[in-house]
Amino acid sequence: MREAATGPNSRAAGNSRRAAASTRRAAGSVGRGARRVFHADGADRSGLAPLSYVTVANFACDAILAVALANTLFFSAATAESRGNVALYLLVTVAPFALIAPVIGPALDRLRSGRRLTVSLTFTLRAVLAVILALNFDSWLLYPLALGMLVLSKTFGVVKASITPHVLPPALDLVRTNSRLTVLGHVCGSVVAGAAAAAVAWIWHSQAALWLLAAVALVAAYVAMTIPPRAEASHDEESATLRVERGSLTRGLKAVLTRPLGRGVLATLWAEALMRFMTGFLTLFLAFVAKAQENASAIEQAGLLAIAGAAGGLGTFAGNAVGARLPLGRPGRIATVSAGAALSTAVVAAFLGSLWMAAVFALVAAIGSALGKVALDSSIQTDIPDAARSSAFGRSETALQLAWVFGGALGVLLPPDFTIGFSVVAVVSALMFTQSLLTARGSTLVPGLGGNRPRFPGEPRVGEGPGAPRAPRAPDSTLAPGVVPHAPGGPTPGDPDESDDDDVGRIEP
Repeated sequence: MREAATGPNSRAAGNSRRAAASTRRAAGSVGRGARRVFHADGADRSGLAPLSYVTVANFACDAILAVALANTLFFSAATAESRGNVALYLLVTVAPFALIAPVIGPALDRLRSGRRLTVSLTFTLRAVLAVILALNFDSWLLYPLALGMLVLSKTFGVVKASITPHVLPPALDLVRTNSRLTVLGHVCGSVVAGAAAAAVAWIWHSQAALWLLAAVALVAAYVAMTIPPRAEASHDEESATLRVERGSLTRGLKAVLTRPLGRGVLATLWAEALMRFMTGFLTLFLAFVAKAQENASAIEQAGLLAIAGAAGGLGTFAGNAVGARLPLGRPGRIATVSAGAALSTAVVAAFLGSLWMAAVFALVAAIGSALGKVALDSSIQTDIPDAARSSAFGRSETALQLAWVFGGALGVLLPPDFTIGFSVVAVVSALMFTQSLLTARGSTLVPGLGGNRPRFPGEPRVGEGPGAPRAPRAPDSTLAPGVVPHAPGGPTPGDPDESDDDDVGRIEP
């Protein structure tokens, strides 16, 4: 009896139990480590932790959707010779951003309550659409359902930008917080969830990945409601607008609830929009170029995309890592240098016109975009008053999404030729770069969206006359480490032009 109890079957069972226990211990260690990362620096007490979870879930939903539709929507449209199919592809990929920027974005900006509920609804509706899509995967519902899910994803991005300033822990600032959310989203959302979705699709089928998406979205919908009530807008919160309105009547009506962004913030926004335009172009253009290689196999085409995608992903990680440790006393200069480097790379890529140069272009554009976003966050944090800061983040995010749209549209419409595509991008980017420089100097190429505005938005001045000094600015305890507050009446740090021309198009608060 004793020998039977210690036979081969008993030893195998013991090994299985030990393996299962080791797996549980490893999973527990990973879970505890992840929890420490999400709850670090007081994020659990401030409400940043649940926002981090739903941000990761948003990245995960986007990655899972891309995996599920990879062989049905995106790539099949990219290979189609029919202009109608290409138009449908353009509609599905670009329309979400085009709707968010001019329509949904301003509406969400005026939302003074219900932001947590809005975030929860974006995930709940995505879960519903994912289930419907899984049950009707090969029908005409594919395009409208995919469109709806992308619109909801971008809606979350706008609302998240407005919520973030309200859930900051004392140990973190807005700049580092946004970098942290981006890194967590890419690592835990895009990479981990994308790999899991690819495994599910490979073992079963593409529709199975959509069921995984629905499960992730439902969990995120619940977590979104655990964000603390302080995430809602305060009673004295103002709206920030990109434009400067002319005319005393219009100015009087808008002065109550709107505050135009200062030209320092707007110049940085133009520079970052330039790099978002480039990344949007590269995302779609390289897919069409890869599919245009008629002599290449499916594996070779996927390899072309993998090279460019890896370069862009590496650039995003590197840019956020550097930006989180970079002194941010001159955000305008950081954005200008990053945009100039990306523009120079685009010009070189237009002359060389090769795959490897395209990968370098994607790397530089991704690094510049990440650094530019850090600089933009720092500029908003230092230049925009507390009451309008949340709105400024939401409005700037919608503008950046529209820039991505513009680039993505060109990526679809231009012929799949490196020289032609990169030449057009270089020309458009040069115009945007010029607009950024002119805006910083108080001039503009685009009326209403340039530098004909004060350096600081709506800031009162002491005394009268063009040379009157500003009223002292209240200290801001949320400034990032290394951010130097602007001296009263002094130039914006990093402003290429340090002359006193604040009275150009000045608007009283």
